[in-house]
Amino acid sequence: MANLLITGGAGYIGSHTCLTLLQNGHTVVVIDDFSNGSVDALQAVARLAGLQSEPRQGLLGGSNRCWRWRAQASRHTQLSLVEGDIRRAHDLQVCFEALDESLDAVLHFAGLKAVAESVAKPLDYWDVNVAGSRQLFEVMAENDCHTLVFSSSATVYGTAAQVPIDESQPLQPINPYGQTKAAVEQMLRDLAASEAGWRIACLRYFNPVGAHESGTIGEDPDGIPTNLLPLICQVASGQLPQLQVYGSDWPTPDGTGVRDYIHVMDLAEGHSAALDTLLSEGPQVLILNLGSGQGHSVLQMVQAFEHTNGITVPFALCGRRAGDSAVSVADPSGAQLRLGWSTRRDLATICRDAWRWQQQNPLGYGN
Repeated sequence: MANLLITGGAGYIGSHTCLTLLQNGHTVVVIDDFSNGSVDALQAVARLAGLQSEPRQGLLGGSNRCWRWRAQASRHTQLSLVEGDIRRAHDLQVCFEALDESLDAVLHFAGLKAVAESVAKPLDYWDVNVAGSRQLFEVMAENDCHTLVFSSSATVYGTAAQVPIDESQPLQPINPYGQTKAAVEQMLRDLAASEAGWRIACLRYFNPVGAHESGTIGEDPDGIPTNLLPLICQVASGQLPQLQVYGSDWPTPDGTGVRDYIHVMDLAEGHSAALDTLLSEGPQVLILNLGSGQGHSVLQMVQAFEHTNGITVPFALCGRRAGDSAVSVADPSGAQLRLGWSTRRDLATICRDAWRWQQQNPLGYGN
């Protein structure tokens, strides 16, 4: 089993991946500044993984708050959470010194992630996503840790000429968020070319949705959600009056945008499979799509949610949103071939799990 650092591990995708890795027997250290994450998310992860909180929490490195959970039956399986910022070398170094043993690999989720916000605040995205990643890779090299799974995005493809999209498609992002992801991928290719020994997986995933089947961890957006399914859930629960559908004149069958929706637990399992592959193989830069290979329009998602959960979701058709594209659907055959991974959960499961999380946590972790 490996000792792992997960950046942004208290966020949506990071917390679900933490759970999967803990259940697979790994020891996990998380760094998060809580801008898109919550201590409560990892409290829930620890309970699901059968870990118990240590009686004394405190500080690491003199100033960074730290929480720890351990399995009673095993001193190896544990979860540590360090409050910190990946742009600060000190905070990252605290994570590398959090265990008695060295870290074997990093899974890098930390970053800003909203397309529309990136259009409005591009400098913030370049600072956190690119400058923060550069700082992380530098500290990894200083600590002789050269194995990395990077959370990339299908937005690097922009408006792809061919759908479904395979990894050979040119990178032509159409918004600052996608541009920062493409920039970090290039940084990693340059790093691997300049220094032998790096084992890197860049996972370009499509639209993560859903929640853990228990309903105890899920997506907890700050303020009004920017992603489709949390918006649908908040409209269904009465927190928002109606769903705004951005664009009804896209070149798609019903005029609304088509996306490849992937259950967040399938995505977590994809990260675990990529990590296993890197740890068992030699130096390489592995670039793979993670998606279902199936496209669904916004209106199809609304209909699936209504049918699965027996509830009506009122909506209004609006103008297009800056930075969006008409269709984005993965060709996931590369991940199936290299990782032995494919999605296992269907659209009904996605809708059911998302609604269960919403019902059990109407205010998110703020409950």
